[in-house]
Amino acid sequence: MFRILVSDKMSGDGLKPLLDAENVEIVQQNVADVEEQLHTFDALLVRSATKVTEELLSKMSQLKIVGRAGVGVDNIDIEAATKHGVVVINAPNGNTISTAEHTFAMMASLVRHIPQANISVKSREWNRSAFVGTELYGKSLGIVGFGRIGTEIANRARAFGMDVLVFDPFLTKERAIKMGVTVCTLDELLQTADIITVHTPLTKETKGILNKETIAKTKKGIYLLNCARGGIIDEEGLIYHLENGHIAGVALDVFEVEPPQSSKLLDFEQVITTPHLGASTKEAQLNVAAQVSEEVLLFLDGNPVTSSINLPTLSKEVYEKIQPFHLLAKQMGNIVSQCMKEPVHDISIDFEGSVTDLETSYITKSLITGFLRPRVDSTVNEVNAGIIAQERGISFGEKYIPNNSGYENCITVKVSGDHSAFEIKGTYVPHYGQRIVALNGFDIDFYPVGHLLYIQHTDKPGVIGRVGQILGEHGLNIATMQVGRKNKGGEAIMMLSFDKQLEQASLNELKNIQDIVSIHTIEL
Repeated sequence: MFRILVSDKMSGDGLKPLLDAENVEIVQQNVADVEEQLHTFDALLVRSATKVTEELLSKMSQLKIVGRAGVGVDNIDIEAATKHGVVVINAPNGNTISTAEHTFAMMASLVRHIPQANISVKSREWNRSAFVGTELYGKSLGIVGFGRIGTEIANRARAFGMDVLVFDPFLTKERAIKMGVTVCTLDELLQTADIITVHTPLTKETKGILNKETIAKTKKGIYLLNCARGGIIDEEGLIYHLENGHIAGVALDVFEVEPPQSSKLLDFEQVITTPHLGASTKEAQLNVAAQVSEEVLLFLDGNPVTSSINLPTLSKEVYEKIQPFHLLAKQMGNIVSQCMKEPVHDISIDFEGSVTDLETSYITKSLITGFLRPRVDSTVNEVNAGIIAQERGISFGEKYIPNNSGYENCITVKVSGDHSAFEIKGTYVPHYGQRIVALNGFDIDFYPVGHLLYIQHTDKPGVIGRVGQILGEHGLNIATMQVGRKNKGGEAIMMLSFDKQLEQASLNELKNIQDIVSIHTIEL
């Protein structure tokens, strides 16, 4: 049974996938009201009111996933969530149309003075000359950020006969041509556009991208809109240019501090505002809640999610192809970790063959997860494995090499420690499963599952027989046994599997056998 806390108000119909699930318990309360139960929740669903901080994450020790019913995730500490091994997902598509429509409604209202005219008429005035507006037709619209919402706004602007200019460092010329927009630098957009609207996430690069200095580069009489995230347009810069008459009008659905009760921006007649309504349609509320509900349910059932912020996004088809290698890599990392009883400072992963056609970064994170789990006392998974490794001074990297292994696919892991190194090769064979095919230069072939015993010894007659005798005396049945050697009479290895874990007494006797160099138990 999974427990899910829904701490912000969400559409009941949108939560239906979770409410109908037999293995899920839903609690719809504020975080403060369930303070004593925070450690019992597996998932947390929020909108913008709940702040998912380091402090909250520390209290929710069982938390596996946070779902943001919306696009922006600036109320979630992504870095802290990653360190805690918590997946963060959002609903990138759920409110695209509603936000685009709201932005366009604000734009039309801004240039035609509709809110001011409405107030005037309701005050029993009829002053038509005071509200002469401007047409959108033939004007240049500058869009900063050309994601899903920016794209939808461009479609509507072109339908209104507007020229669309776009500043987005990641927009290709080919896509711009296809969308009928003009790619330009930020300075070119500022100097050319009649109306500018921002549609980027709030990051250190985009915070205050329109400010006192950059707004000064725009045309006198510019119209500015922010229906994305508060802070993308610097509010002090807005106030400065509203006071000097450079800006003709501003439309804001978001603010740096919400609600903006003490903001001086509310005193300007040419500023129109709404209380963060971009996603506030019945359709959008249903869509975002339904999207995160379905994603959370998929995740808790062990399936891939498609809208993760801090985990690679994988389609179901790709996930099914990558899953066998994901498991193999985790097993290989675990084996190396249990055999290398010393500090490790570098892990290198080589990929050969068909596995190179997949998302190998996900496989690499799985391997690092398998390696770290026996070594750390905190939660470690594919989300936080890289950060934990770096915190412990372990560097890691991957590369593709020519396929000389003799297998259709092969993963080679080389681990370097303070005093020694370890190398392991693995492959996945359909219908046969995951196989380990080499250890430290010894050719071998075994399934990486269950209770294993890895023995390094000298290749001499009687060693294998003595091992079998001792195990038999302790009532231990060998399920499988694989051996390997490099040269006759030289170094050799054994890999044995058992139906149950070995007792320390039997291990102590095995260690006393002459010509045995080392023994490692491996639990997978």
